[in-house]
Amino acid sequence: MATFLYRLGRLAFRRPWYVTLLWVAVLAAVGFGAAKAPAAPDATNSMPGIESQKAFDLMEERFPGTEADGATARIVFVAPEGQKITAADHRKAVDTLVERVADGPQVASAVNPFQAEVEAEVEAEAVSKDATTAYATVTYKAAADDLTDAAKDRLESAIEQARDTGLTVEVGGTALETQPSAGGSAEAIGIAIAAFVLLITFGSLAAAGLPLLTAILGVGVSMASIMALASAFGLSATTGTLATMLGLACGIDYAVFIVSRYREERARGHAPNEAAGLAAGTAGSAVVFAGLTVVIALAGLSVVGIPMLTKMGLAAAGAVVVGVLIALTLVPAVLGFWPNAVLSRRARRSGRIKEGGENNGGSRWARFVLRRPVPVLIASVVGLGALAIPVMDLQLGMPGAEAKPTSTTERRAYDDLAQGFGPGFNGPLTVVVDARNAENPKTAVRTIEERIGATDGIVSVSPARFNSAGDTAVFSAIPSTAPTSERTVDLVKSIRADRPATEASTGAEFEVTGTTALNIDVAQKTQDALIPYLILVVGLAILLLMIAFRSVLVPVKAAVGFLLSVLAALGSVVAVFQWGWGAGLLGVETTGPIMSMMPIFLVGIVFGLAMDYEVFLVARMREAYVHGDSPSQAIRTGFRYSARVVVAAALIMMAVFSGFVGAGESMIKMIGFGLAIAVLFDAFVVRMALVPAVLALLGKAAWWMPRWLDRILPRVDVEGEALSHRAATPQATKDATHSQAPTEGPTGEDTRPEFTSV
Repeated sequence: MATFLYRLGRLAFRRPWYVTLLWVAVLAAVGFGAAKAPAAPDATNSMPGIESQKAFDLMEERFPGTEADGATARIVFVAPEGQKITAADHRKAVDTLVERVADGPQVASAVNPFQAEVEAEVEAEAVSKDATTAYATVTYKAAADDLTDAAKDRLESAIEQARDTGLTVEVGGTALETQPSAGGSAEAIGIAIAAFVLLITFGSLAAAGLPLLTAILGVGVSMASIMALASAFGLSATTGTLATMLGLACGIDYAVFIVSRYREERARGHAPNEAAGLAAGTAGSAVVFAGLTVVIALAGLSVVGIPMLTKMGLAAAGAVVVGVLIALTLVPAVLGFWPNAVLSRRARRSGRIKEGGENNGGSRWARFVLRRPVPVLIASVVGLGALAIPVMDLQLGMPGAEAKPTSTTERRAYDDLAQGFGPGFNGPLTVVVDARNAENPKTAVRTIEERIGATDGIVSVSPARFNSAGDTAVFSAIPSTAPTSERTVDLVKSIRADRPATEASTGAEFEVTGTTALNIDVAQKTQDALIPYLILVVGLAILLLMIAFRSVLVPVKAAVGFLLSVLAALGSVVAVFQWGWGAGLLGVETTGPIMSMMPIFLVGIVFGLAMDYEVFLVARMREAYVHGDSPSQAIRTGFRYSARVVVAAALIMMAVFSGFVGAGESMIKMIGFGLAIAVLFDAFVVRMALVPAVLALLGKAAWWMPRWLDRILPRVDVEGEALSHRAATPQATKDATHSQAPTEGPTGEDTRPEFTSV
């Protein structure tokens, strides 16, 4: 592989226009396809295989023609302190608002809270027992994304008029819900910080700008491809979120690694064309294997069994593949245009190139760890283990309006309803009864209502609503505890555990659904999938790293280090967002369960980045060891040349992810904080401390592999052994061919006759 990539790098360097125009043509083609493709479908929350989804599907089948997909607005009214919402003037203000909203565009129905008691289909009284709070329910004919500005303006103006009468009026539901923004300024700030870090690292504007330019181009190709294929494969607008994040992250990392190795080969005396080929053959091999580990982690998301997560993982995997291809072809091509531009200013002025000095920070740190491997190893493991302890109390769920900032009307509406009607009012359980096999459907449904209503933890049960055939009914059960409470989870499990006896006595079957039950089921589904997912991605990655490093212990060490870092990151997330430690410093107003998808996202993304750092760092150690260095000297060599690149890549990723901590949504804060802290632990504790300490203690055993396994595994030249002759004697090669032709053409092209073999 190293020889193939070497030739590919030289070809791209010698033919920069062809390669650049090829990628521009690809971008134009997928951009044209994206522009002409049908609009992306709306995101679907289908969760096959869970009870809540089955119950929801049954409702759609037995209750056709309902406005289930329409936007809703729950308008909450709170009377001034010491007054009743039923007072004549307050009641008039509520009536006026409901009448005005009902006449608005796209409105299907608007239920007045004072008329709710006589509405046959209303599931609960809309006025609190103390008469201080009431709510009106507005249902629209269109989904939230399809509501017109006129419909929203009518709702907002009616609310403002009601507030002018002295009432506190807030609105929940989906009609005016503000969607969290995960991009925009956060991505711009991350790119700006990345540019600054690269500038400090390389000391060259060109070297700093090249990785950013190629990474942005790669993201453009990936996102345009996703948009072009959205309609055909059912990719929603949210599918590309993960692809954008990882495409940018990995694209920068991979380009940085190629550019860094190119500068190193130039420092050894190689001509630009030869340096580009060697960079592609050595660093490019590491990029290929790093990219494969990321692709494995992302494609492995399909084992969770959630279609949306599968599509996001595969789309992001495609973006990473594009990033690898661009790093192997476009980066050498751009170097072919300006072969000296990526060198530091001092090197360009003096004509002397110095890269990877013997006494740089990386080599000094390696010597420190090699002198004290045991204390460093113990400190790393104990520190990460202590941070991982909170994982034992991990509670999964899907934060709703209660996790929004109090500055939003959705959060204030949630709090007002909880205070007026009880904490469980915001998370009712929906019970769907299939009574087709019952002798008397109405009697069977009434019995199920009574038994669920008598369950400890249920406050009230609404009257059942039957379909037109009279064989299916739906009713709501209000818990006494909040939707995210562990007691609510236990309540749902208790109702389902008692179901066999109830179904046997009535002849009817029932299932529990609703937002609260759905979140509980999703949390359980992702929790059950986490261990198989870890086994899959870690197992495949160990196999891949065995092929790359020809070692048994190095891949196992890499996997164990990753598990330590990801557990420590999850523990930190639990401590902040569930326990509330330091939550105020991050602007987290409400603590609660951790988002159900968070562990899967964290494992997938961080695993990919962790293996990037592992391959970048250890591949250079393996290369030095294969070329004759002792185990300890190989560690120092790897750190001397690769530590700066890994540190720069980690700082860039931390900057990008930390930008999301400033978002208003608690969920986005959680993702940004979790990813940033995981990169911190993995890059600076595991890869920079634990890895060299373990390798120092293992010595030559680190690179041991049984002969039978060595024969079975395919051989790929990751460390560039086939290129060792070129890398070892660059000056002799230049002297031998100097008299035949100039060593460098007008664009930095090496015009010497090529060797027929390496």
